[in-house]
Amino acid sequence: MALFRMPSSGPAALAPRGHGLLLRAPQMSDFAQWAELREASRAYLTPWEPIWPSDDLTRSGFRRRLRRYAEDIAGDKSYPFIVFRESDGEMLGGVTLANVRRGIVQAGTIGYWIGEPHAHRGYMTAALRVLLPMLFGELNLHRVEAACIPSNAPSIRVLEKCGFTREGMARRYLCINGVWQDHLLFGLLHEDFRG
Repeated sequence: MALFRMPSSGPAALAPRGHGLLLRAPQMSDFAQWAELREASRAYLTPWEPIWPSDDLTRSGFRRRLRRYAEDIAGDKSYPFIVFRESDGEMLGGVTLANVRRGIVQAGTIGYWIGEPHAHRGYMTAALRVLLPMLFGELNLHRVEAACIPSNAPSIRVLEKCGFTREGMARRYLCINGVWQDHLLFGLLHEDFRG
């Protein structure tokens, strides 16, 4: 059935843009800017992310990351995007659609990060508003899910501004910064999406 197939243009071609932003899959040429932004934002991001691998900011670590991304994209499991400001090509952060489930589910989970210099400026809200039409359109998802730590008020605001509904609490849901943390669960259905 066509409803459950991948987009005919191929997932690698997906590069949505709008609101002055471009979202595209990471490339090796992004390494220097990515490593610099992640390192400059380390203290800001640490409370909200899993523990970083020891080689996370190395060229070889980034190359391994890209290989894993390519495998996940080819298998319709995950779609990573780096968020750039179109006016100057500045890297702002990243969004990943992960845990894609097909068949009778047609759902995926989004996660995102923003570099500290670009936080609290509306970029991530804009990035999700650019990405969501593609998730419900080209990728034919029925449902997009997200989870965040209850004390992460900026992340909650991003999800709510994008139309996600708070659906509950998952106890000790993800291991963040080395500790199993409770997470608020959010969902957005295709029919509820206000693209």
